[in-house]
Amino acid sequence: MTLRLHWSPDSANLPVRVALEELELPYETTLVDRTKGEHRSADYRALNPQGLLPVLQDGDLVLFETGAILLHIAERAGHLGPDGPAADDPAARARCLPWLFWVSNTLHADLRCGFYSHRWIGDEGVAMLRAGVSKRLIAHIALVEETLSRTGGLVADTPTIADIYLAMCLRWMQIYPPGRHLLPSMPDGRTKAFLARLETRPAFERAFEAESIPSPGLTRPRRPTLPPEAVIG
Repeated sequence: MTLRLHWSPDSANLPVRVALEELELPYETTLVDRTKGEHRSADYRALNPQGLLPVLQDGDLVLFETGAILLHIAERAGHLGPDGPAADDPAARARCLPWLFWVSNTLHADLRCGFYSHRWIGDEGVAMLRAGVSKRLIAHIALVEETLSRTGGLVADTPTIADIYLAMCLRWMQIYPPGRHLLPSMPDGRTKAFLARLETRPAFERAFEAESIPSPGLTRPRRPTLPPEAVIG
């Protein structure tokens, strides 16, 4: 079955693209042009009723939500990262799934609150809400720092789908929202070293190039070399 990733530049599809590259799963892509409102079209909402990125089609299967897609492709590949562990290893799954859900339900959810604050609160409260989100992000990074002191990644010494997802969230918090980033830069430490190791992996470089993301994509991230409306429309 052919995998098809529906994507938009530097959106939540980016960790999925990296995982597909790392796990060496052949796939095709369909660009969702947000400047034309394609993510809100009836055809796209038939795939994801939320009108959000990404969507992955696997034959007749249609999946949305980044964490769910990452778990699906890991199970399809048979391992949780390019160098293991096995996707059906109960001990490995018990280490990986909590972190995968933490990135999705806590870290990424906080980022969305900071990026789209006007959806949560009136304009007069946006600055206060974003300040609160930034404090939470600093606490999240401290948790990651503590975890990385025990191993090379969230789960193991080699990257897994949880690490890939984490890395992209750490990228986004440094460059969005434009002009008022939630975290101006990544402080020196294990987390920054973790990002430096990942950003030079060929799979990451291929994914960045495909989405017009300048290198280095994680330690000194910049937005894609595209018109702003093509990225944040």
